[in-house]
Amino acid sequence: MQPEFVLVHSPSVGPLTWTPVADRLRERGFASVVPSLLDVADADPPFWPRVVEDVTAAIDSLDQDASVLLVAHSNAGLFVPLLAAHAPRAVRGCLFVDAALPTLAEATPVAPAELLNFLRSKVSGDRLPPWTQWWDEEDVAPMFPNPQLRAAVTAEEPRLPLAYYEQTVPVPAGWDDVPCGYLLFGPPYDEAAADARRRGWLIEELPGQHLHQIVDPDATTDSLIGMAQRLGATDGTSR
Repeated sequence: MQPEFVLVHSPSVGPLTWTPVADRLRERGFASVVPSLLDVADADPPFWPRVVEDVTAAIDSLDQDASVLLVAHSNAGLFVPLLAAHAPRAVRGCLFVDAALPTLAEATPVAPAELLNFLRSKVSGDRLPPWTQWWDEEDVAPMFPNPQLRAAVTAEEPRLPLAYYEQTVPVPAGWDDVPCGYLLFGPPYDEAAADARRRGWLIEELPGQHLHQIVDPDATTDSLIGMAQRLGATDGTSR
């Protein structure tokens, strides 16, 4: 049986950042699910247990005999070790897509000090503005293929508390005993891809902006399937 693709979005955005790829995976005969993490900010700190709870619940709803392939975008990469350790189904592999990497230590800061300083200047009350409002328009506009999809994606962006970025995320030992790979869209995640290469992971590049999976979901889907096959996480056939 082929594994189910579990597409995990960054809590800074929403499920629509993976929906086009999920649709194409299903069209190609690969089951997929996109857990929603939009309620993460409703929890008390630390917030990572809610991320684990939401993804675990989505995995638990899958076929009892299914294995899973974890695919994390952006900030969601930091939660992969916990998701792999707590998954109620066997994990066949982990793919990081233009994503932050967990450290090799026992815990990973969600944000480095310089980013925290930047974010503190943007807090209103105890909440940050939506993610796309952090950046200049000239940086945001190219990430979207059309105004309609931009409106839909930005409409579901949560306003996270600063405390979300002040947390650290535990890194269980042995989580990366399964095959891992990194799909790079471009800077500034080229440094994370270089780190993944040093860890001996499979690396592929699909040049684009940070939300390239909604700009070119077909090519992103092709890359994910191809990487999964190269990792031995799928049997090379669709259902």
